[in-house]
Amino acid sequence: MNVARQVGKVNIFSCEADIQTDLVVALSPERMSTYLRAVRGDREKALRLYTWNTAISAAFYGPLQGVEVTLRNSMHRQLAGCYGAEWYDNPAAGLDTGCLGRIEVARRAVENTGQVVGPPRVVAALSFGFWVSLLGSGGRIVPAGRKADYEKTLWRPALRGAFPHCKPLIRKQVHGPLNDLRLLRNRIAHHEPIFARRLMEDHKRILDVTGWISPGTRAWIECYSRVLPLLAPSNYTANFRF
Repeated sequence: MNVARQVGKVNIFSCEADIQTDLVVALSPERMSTYLRAVRGDREKALRLYTWNTAISAAFYGPLQGVEVTLRNSMHRQLAGCYGAEWYDNPAAGLDTGCLGRIEVARRAVENTGQVVGPPRVVAALSFGFWVSLLGSGGRIVPAGRKADYEKTLWRPALRGAFPHCKPLIRKQVHGPLNDLRLLRNRIAHHEPIFARRLMEDHKRILDVTGWISPGTRAWIECYSRVLPLLAPSNYTANFRF
């Protein structure tokens, strides 16, 4: 197998037909079909694209981790200031049934590790999707049979303060870009293709949202992110010609 290694660039595989076949079988024809369609059936280019997709997914991990941790900590501080340290158990917060279920799952996960079940552990166990959902309008509250009103119970009294460096700001302006990042994160976590997304916009979205909360964290992400070099034409469009 001939593997071209270039400094600052993703490895591009150029290999014998039998090795290519082994790779396609190992990765599964179903998984590779998306990549093959993107490069008009060229198997070698499909494997290159798969390799690049793996590299860009890994590069996004750090920036996504940065925005997720920054977001949850800022939201937790604001909610704790309004409803107490265990705000997630305060009925006044008006959480919907779906959120309460996720909190219970997080609580059990902490219990199963033998650690003390308290705000630091519970907050850390809650998913990115949970935090993004708190910026939505709210779902149903069962068995009360009514809809939660997150604008009234979460956003106005607490969560708009979680984004101190972007004013004025309305809830939907925050929820929209964060929900897009949630979808990106989920695709990466499930090893799905992301090459067809507008990845430059995704990267900018991470920087923008992080900057609303913590300009210093935004600067740190921007300094150490490996995303932009992988989006350079020499590593992407020029290789795959979509």
